[in-house]
Amino acid sequence: MESIREIYKVGKGPSSSHTMGPRKAAIAFLSKNEKYSSFKVTLFGSLALTGKGHLTDQAIEEVFEDKKLEIIWKPEERKEFHSNALLFQAFDEKDSLQAENLVYSVGGGRIVNDADKDEMQMAANLYPYRTMAGILDWSQQTGKSYWEYVFEVEDNDFKTFLADIWTQMKATIRNGLENEGVLPGPLGIRRKASSYYVRSKTMGRHLQNTSKLFAFALAVSEENASGGTVVTAPTCGSCGILPSVLLFLQESYQFTDQKIIRALATAGLVGNLIKENASISGAEVGCQGEVGAACSMASAAAAQLVGGSTGQIEYAAEIGLEHHLGLTCDPIAGLVQAPCIERNAHGAVRAIDAASFAILGDGTHLVSFDETVEAMKQTGHDLPSLYKETSLGGLAKFSKRREGYM
Repeated sequence: MESIREIYKVGKGPSSSHTMGPRKAAIAFLSKNEKYSSFKVTLFGSLALTGKGHLTDQAIEEVFEDKKLEIIWKPEERKEFHSNALLFQAFDEKDSLQAENLVYSVGGGRIVNDADKDEMQMAANLYPYRTMAGILDWSQQTGKSYWEYVFEVEDNDFKTFLADIWTQMKATIRNGLENEGVLPGPLGIRRKASSYYVRSKTMGRHLQNTSKLFAFALAVSEENASGGTVVTAPTCGSCGILPSVLLFLQESYQFTDQKIIRALATAGLVGNLIKENASISGAEVGCQGEVGAACSMASAAAAQLVGGSTGQIEYAAEIGLEHHLGLTCDPIAGLVQAPCIERNAHGAVRAIDAASFAILGDGTHLVSFDETVEAMKQTGHDLPSLYKETSLGGLAKFSKRREGYM
């Protein structure tokens, strides 16, 4: 299992798999082939189907801005290893092919080269325990919690890394609360975070708390949708859930940044387990792997902050994921806006509810976190491709019909 640094990445939205990943791959390919005069980039599967709405072409064009570039879209062709595939090709002045590389954007901004895909799992062995059950056993033997396990495994600079991640998360919320207007794209969706935050101040205590949490999550998701700077947690499409929950709890109960950093470590461990044993890619397993994973991460972090035991934290993480099983990824017009932005807001509230539910009990429950992750993976495998970031089914299909996109 890889470093949690692979879960939290700072970059431009709106999509870790469709924007951050392709940009990263383009930079890597160009750095090795700058001497050539022209390039072609072919997008396959999900990248081709929703790449326009996710700004995939713009991300690549920004990298090749001084070069001759052709982008080819092949939505009907899906590579076996992963739906998010890109083929980079470099040509000399005689249009003779000089270099090429097939890569996959597998979620969370990560890129896997076709030549390395078979060794992908073999290289990911930083963490000795790759299941929650194994970590729980370790915890019972040592008396230590999840965040302590993380800090024992990661390098000496990891706490500083998480502090920087927390600083960026808070900055994104502040920017999102300040910015107003219409989000880019044909849907004409107005930002809501600022108005929700202002209105929350006039409400009774319960509605005030919920509205404030909504506002924080909307702020991050709207920044992401507009191409602003966000932190993947674990993806761009679900980046609003964890930071909103953490800031809401910090402001409500005056938690120190040190406690928030520990909560980030635990949340990252949960996201890492989901990534290791299932997927965080909407193109692979649907939105259950994005919003479901983010809710699970935030649920665990919240349970830890309010004093939960390791068993209760595991239960909270399980609840956060279990009740998103089967959630489809069906972005309208291929944009990370509807239903994505609202899902972040409601995922944040559900994370608080999951932590509260788990804390009320003793941590005993029927279905384990590991079993729920396994179920999510199987559910994602069984979902038709229509519902996995292709914008061909679900809300995307019916909204296109109503709004005249088809």
